[in-house]
Amino acid sequence: MIAMNKNRTVLLLFLICGLSLASSCSRGSMSTYKKTKPLMDTVVSITVVSGSGAAADQAIDRAFAAIDRFGSLIDFFSDKSELTLINRNAGIKPTVVSPDTADVIEKAVSVSKRSWGAFDATIGPVSRLWDFHEKIRPDDGAIKKYLPLVGYRDIIIDRQKSTVFLRKKGMLMDLGGIAKGYAADLAVDSLRQAGIAAGIVAVAGDIRTFGTKPDGEAWNIGIKNPRQKGESDDVLAEIRLSGKAVSTAGDYERFFIEKGRRYHHLLDPKTGYPAEGCRSVTVIADRGVYSDAFSTAVFILGPEKGMSLLREAGMEGVIVDNNGTIRPTPGLKGRLKIEKNS
Repeated sequence: MIAMNKNRTVLLLFLICGLSLASSCSRGSMSTYKKTKPLMDTVVSITVVSGSGAAADQAIDRAFAAIDRFGSLIDFFSDKSELTLINRNAGIKPTVVSPDTADVIEKAVSVSKRSWGAFDATIGPVSRLWDFHEKIRPDDGAIKKYLPLVGYRDIIIDRQKSTVFLRKKGMLMDLGGIAKGYAADLAVDSLRQAGIAAGIVAVAGDIRTFGTKPDGEAWNIGIKNPRQKGESDDVLAEIRLSGKAVSTAGDYERFFIEKGRRYHHLLDPKTGYPAEGCRSVTVIADRGVYSDAFSTAVFILGPEKGMSLLREAGMEGVIVDNNGTIRPTPGLKGRLKIEKNS
């Protein structure tokens, strides 16, 4: 959401409101223009810096189209998507896919390897057992039955033939932990091809910045408080970024409370149950596909191992542990403005 007050503009790592192209105050001939649109089962917001409202409008619409096209390829719930075809052919035969589908799956496997399996797109057989809207928790037997089908090492990618194959019948890939960051990257690439030199793409909580605001300043990014009270936009911390992607994974996004225990959608591939140890994890990377996937991986690993992963990956981040302690990486010292404790 873009939250505005009299003194600052902060881009929060959650849904963005607003439905029309709008121009902000500008310096010189450059202005910022923003549009939002529902895509990929969420809200997508694109803000660009341009000297022309018409050019901005056209470029943003092209970027929306790029996101929509990609979303249709990897939609877990669509019978017509390439991802569904891959899952349907699991244990049977390889599926020919488009370059973007092969690329995002290849990157998912790469993150799985680098995160010691904490991120695993084949979590589908287990994740579908959980229903966080209806507050349905699967029994232990069901989780144990389907857990052997979870394993990124059984994803076979042939880039020359542009095919993807899941070795075991019953395997299901769910790219929800990486697709939105990848989509943000595609949108930025599209905007740059259209001649846009600066802006922000926000696909829900996955944000990609490039260039600077019209006044030459970096974009001010706000990290949501994972334990905010009420409907207000509660900012935990802020940081200025340019040319970076930032994503947050949190236990507050989809969850329910049962007998005092919080059950959320960030499942540990090794157990099939929600990971413990963190309230939220924010990761800063060069591209959205990596900030998205690594934020999930770090969350699954927990504060200590997660911080080790960030160091090994050469990424910056902020971990809010189960006690509400805010743990930034050393590289953010002096750059991160803490607003309040979680």
